[in-house]
Amino acid sequence: MNTCFDVANYFLKCQRLETGDLMSNMKIQKLVYYAQGVYLALKGEALFYEPLMAWEFGPVCESLYQEYKKYGNGAIPIPEDMNTYELFDKETRDILNMVYRHYGQYSAWKLSNLTHEEFPWINAHRRGGLEISHQDMKEFFITQLEDDDDH
Repeated sequence: MNTCFDVANYFLKCQRLETGDLMSNMKIQKLVYYAQGVYLALKGEALFYEPLMAWEFGPVCESLYQEYKKYGNGAIPIPEDMNTYELFDKETRDILNMVYRHYGQYSAWKLSNLTHEEFPWINAHRRGGLEISHQDMKEFFITQLEDDDDH
């Protein structure tokens, strides 16, 4: 199984530096959350094993946060020594690309605000910032994907 770091590195590699598309810790956290949720909805299983917690500013994978907090609000460097493309099969890359196309356009704060309106974060935050359940994410993102299909 992949790790949250594999997913984060994939998204970091998606950045377009020429357009000023820089990735902060907050933004990468939200993209990793959305990737997990969409993957759960489409595949019925987790994309990575690390838990996502309902922190004040939205979902956070704590081990990822600890690794990237040294960058503060600044841009996380793009990993150069790894080929993230080979870590995922085509179907998974398609899902990650879909998540990036849909959510990658938004700022970290916009993504944080979006997660605050969504059931998985609300439910876990209400319970004291505990782990966001895979079941809550799966059920919520299934409805989101169905809504997208209706348009």
